[in-house]
Amino acid sequence: MENILVAGANGTTGKKIVTLLESSQYFNPVAMVRKKEQQEQFEKRNIKTVLADLEEDVSHTTENIDKVIFAAGSGGKKVKEVDENGAIKLIDASKNTKVKKFIMLSSMGADNPEEAKDLKEYLQAKHNADVYLRDSNLPFSIVRPGSLTDDKGKGKIELSEKLNKSGEISRDDVAQTLVRVLHDSATINETFEIIKGDTLIGKAIPN
Repeated sequence: MENILVAGANGTTGKKIVTLLESSQYFNPVAMVRKKEQQEQFEKRNIKTVLADLEEDVSHTTENIDKVIFAAGSGGKKVKEVDENGAIKLIDASKNTKVKKFIMLSSMGADNPEEAKDLKEYLQAKHNADVYLRDSNLPFSIVRPGSLTDDKGKGKIELSEKLNKSGEISRDDVAQTLVRVLHDSATINETFEIIKGDTLIGKAIPN
């Protein structure tokens, strides 16, 4: 069983990721949370937690961690501090402890933030974090979903390096995609976009 650090475990998508990992026969979730009161919900399910604030030191978070999913977000409030610098700090920590794979939950539009009509600052922060990860020499996958919805997941997506269209996707299916990418047989050192579609997630993820 591999230990998977989930940054942003208390977020809407993060919680879904942790639940999927909890029932996995391959992975153990380690929930990274910012506040002590957020730990209890995980600990009572016997899920390990680590306390860390992405605006501060995170060097301790990747000890005994095999792979990382970065699903944290500032909600648009502190994009430079959390979405960019927080991600960069966690990438550095992962390098120092020789993490085997770093999976970044990014966003469609992060490849060309200057073309965005809105969310420009957020997309620029995601872009900078993605570039830093690609240049880090860590094995990585960067997953860029369309607009997130709270619809029930269908387990099917449309995936391409560049979809050249906008679209939406459920958080359920994003979480499933991120967990699928954890597998060693899944794509490494690739960046791709996803929206809802007709291809089963297990088939859509490039091997």
